[in-house]
Amino acid sequence: MAPDRPVVVKLGGSFAYSDYLQEWIGALAACTGRIVIVPGGGPFADAVRTAQIQMGFDDKAAHHMALLAMEQYGRALASFNSALSLAASAEAIRRDLAEKRVPIWMPSAMVLSATDIAQSWSVTSDSLAAWLAGKIGAARLWIVKRAKLSAGSTRLKDLIAARIVDEEFARILQLTPLPVAILGPPDHSTTMAAIRDGTNVGVAVQ
Repeated sequence: MAPDRPVVVKLGGSFAYSDYLQEWIGALAACTGRIVIVPGGGPFADAVRTAQIQMGFDDKAAHHMALLAMEQYGRALASFNSALSLAASAEAIRRDLAEKRVPIWMPSAMVLSATDIAQSWSVTSDSLAAWLAGKIGAARLWIVKRAKLSAGSTRLKDLIAARIVDEEFARILQLTPLPVAILGPPDHSTTMAAIRDGTNVGVAVQ
């Protein structure tokens, strides 16, 4: 992996209340200048889903609110470690990387101005992480989830069928193909070494 090409790490919102959260924050914060964190929506996105059912607002509004949910989770993550910073643009991400920080992407501004992203629940933070990886020329994409997967490689279509990633994920990867792996809760222990040495971690996606 070229040192000037970061790894995009999508940290699932399911870790919001997990005992693993602080371990992941510590591991990622140690990778300054090398990674970009994409926050999931977690309980904040769940609140949007519940509110949409009860209030009946449309998917366009829900899409915007879900992006704000990602930003809420991201702001919570940034509060735990001073190496983590908030970045709302590709330029801010590159600046934070150059300054040896770990940018946490605030997606609203970039995504709402994009014409190639559907404004619906069909697009999750996994697809947005893949989209961002293409925009900033990332070397790899790691999706950190609490899902249990078998060792080795996993076919993308099987992950979609199992709803581990959304359907838009495949389309976005076709536009900007790059190596993708699914990481589980305990993989934080090998993350720093994998970043430093350019080695693999987690389950590779085919």
